[in-house]
Amino acid sequence: MDTEQAFETASDYIAAIMRRNRSPAEDWSLKPDWADQPRMHNVYPGVTPVPLPAAKVELASLEASLAGQPPGDGGAFTLPMLYEMLRDSYAYGGRRLAVTVNDDTVALPHYPRAVWSRGTASGGGLYPLEIYWVCGPGGPMLPGVYNYSPAQHGVQRLLIGDVTSQVRQAIAPAEAVGDQFLLVTVKFWKNTFKYEAFGYHVVTMDVGTALGTWQLWSRAAGVPLRPLLTFDEEALNRLLGVRTHEESVFAVVPLPGGGGPSPEGRPGLRVTAVPAERSRTVVRHPAVERVHASTVATAPPGDAPADQLKAARPGHSGGSGGSGGSGDAIKLADPLPLDATVRDALRARRSSFGRFSAHHRLGQAELAAVLRAGTLGARLVSDVKQPDGTPELTRLAVLAGHVDGVPPDAYDYDLTTNTLLPLGVGVSASFLQRNYFLNNYNLEQVAAVVTVLARPHAVIAATGQRGYRFLNAEVGAAAQAMYLAAAAANIGCGAALGFDNVSYAEHLDRRRDPGGDDDAREWPLLIVMLGHERQKAPDFRFRLR
Repeated sequence: MDTEQAFETASDYIAAIMRRNRSPAEDWSLKPDWADQPRMHNVYPGVTPVPLPAAKVELASLEASLAGQPPGDGGAFTLPMLYEMLRDSYAYGGRRLAVTVNDDTVALPHYPRAVWSRGTASGGGLYPLEIYWVCGPGGPMLPGVYNYSPAQHGVQRLLIGDVTSQVRQAIAPAEAVGDQFLLVTVKFWKNTFKYEAFGYHVVTMDVGTALGTWQLWSRAAGVPLRPLLTFDEEALNRLLGVRTHEESVFAVVPLPGGGGPSPEGRPGLRVTAVPAERSRTVVRHPAVERVHASTVATAPPGDAPADQLKAARPGHSGGSGGSGGSGDAIKLADPLPLDATVRDALRARRSSFGRFSAHHRLGQAELAAVLRAGTLGARLVSDVKQPDGTPELTRLAVLAGHVDGVPPDAYDYDLTTNTLLPLGVGVSASFLQRNYFLNNYNLEQVAAVVTVLARPHAVIAATGQRGYRFLNAEVGAAAQAMYLAAAAANIGCGAALGFDNVSYAEHLDRRRDPGGDDDAREWPLLIVMLGHERQKAPDFRFRLR
């Protein structure tokens, strides 16, 4: 398949992605040139990052944040909160070196290939997001636009002047309050240099991991944030001085409180600073650019398609979602309380890679805690949904192998009853390993594989091409919540996209008509592996902060 011919819209793209392992859309044997990889964060010549001051913000437990019961009265999101949230979520936290079967184990000890851990997960550890802070007159610094530097935990001043009016004009009128905003952008080259055309699928989930982290963190701080996913994207790109095919705004996060709306700033004021590119050769991917262009202009600012999204919800019965298998529902033990603070969970989060061991079976309480977190954490309370976080676009299924009191099988998970609904299709290590295409996990040793299911074509049909981004953001938020729950429960976790989506879809719904409509089917978009890890394995950790 010729990628330059195939990917015109997000609908075309997701259809090809789901079948990429059976009908490759490109030469997957291409290897990234790691010696010429782009930087993991922006560097502006002549601009010295201003360190953000240390702050002490007490956070509630992950359990309280997931339940939506944080302390505080939901008042102003203070600047100390902003500093600490950025540090806990996206600043470099340190280095971790361990003996695993991941393919970068040999290179990581060498400084040029160092990978710095962060609280927020990212596909391939690439972190292709950039964070800009638009500060108004009520902020602690000169009004302007600042780029967050995760390496220094500081900000780089790119523009002086009040441009908050431009942000307010680009977002929904109901959100046009306050004078502090975070703009989250995607830099495509930082992801596509490794993943080629597949990079757009990966990076749209990365947006969700960041927003999911901020939502959990802000609730734990007592001032919940509400990200916006519909706005005038081109207007904000012009403000930041970026070209939409290279970098684009994917989310706006208003910070409650502060100075309130400011007078009109100077019209047309925009960032002119340009970051230095490390790569000698930057490759454009026209296929990705066209897919992205199809998602940019969909819903007008403020058009929250919550009603339309209800029609695209996945279900546990009927249609293409399939429960009601051959056995009785298994009532899980009560979820293990996740008493660690959100900050401690973020600091402990990591990918297990080849550390899993089936010698210690996964407890039902541990599994229930992660499944509950994945379901609740996916409910991004944004302009795309109602204030209660519904309707969610994803649901979870489990392929259990080494879980106490749970026979090996595939199950639908029901949050309201804390039960597993058996599908009666069985599960085997050979199926799991045969349909996983990387060499960094031994799935025979994994206790349970959680799949995040959705109906992407139905979402796009209900919301337009941009709905693909809404959906993948929710998938990313679910993955991040499961990572944090696993860290709080002291069990191993690893998320992956390198599996055969078609085989999983067929296995989880064997009753489906083979000639049925793919557009109506539920597709597994991500797998999350859970289990205990080998004890006393060699490990090195060095924290920067």
